[in-house]
Amino acid sequence: MKYVKAFREHFGAFPVFTMRDVRVFFGTSLGSAYSNLLLHNFLKRGELHRVAKGVYTFCEEMQVVGSAFQPYYYGLQDALSLHDLWEQETNPVVVTPRNVRSGIRVFLGNNYLVKRISRRMFFGFSSFRYHDSWINLSDLEKTLIDFVYFKQPISEDVLGELKPRLDRKKLSSYLKICPAWVGKRVNTLLNKSDR
Repeated sequence: MKYVKAFREHFGAFPVFTMRDVRVFFGTSLGSAYSNLLLHNFLKRGELHRVAKGVYTFCEEMQVVGSAFQPYYYGLQDALSLHDLWEQETNPVVVTPRNVRSGIRVFLGNNYLVKRISRRMFFGFSSFRYHDSWINLSDLEKTLIDFVYFKQPISEDVLGELKPRLDRKKLSSYLKICPAWVGKRVNTLLNKSDR
């Protein structure tokens, strides 16, 4: 029973954790079979939730899913929502350079999207206060670049809202890092919205 209490108190403070974290925390005092049973029982009771393969949380907030894919940031439509440029309800969009399967996944019965990005393109985000925790969120300039990079459509309305809020100097420095085709497409989008 003491392990159950220690487990809940320690890992309840983390957004996510892995079985390896559990084994490191308990050291040799808890065998791997009992560690597995402990996790299984918490999952069965619904106190613990599986975020991704081998990654768990006590939290019931959707924005915790990004932490399972460290390093990561939230981007695309999700970033537009969090920056108050998009009023539609969106699923979290996790962008990561890790070698993971891209696509839709499910957490607590809700979908979230994981997108892989090259290490070269993994920049342009910062920590953002979201309710009781901190998340990584792409800035507006990188959000626009990602729409082009991932070949996602962006509406004229959203582009019109986004454009005056862009830091052109920062955008220019970001575009120097990107492949040339991304820079051309971003400039085309911005010039088109000028007309």
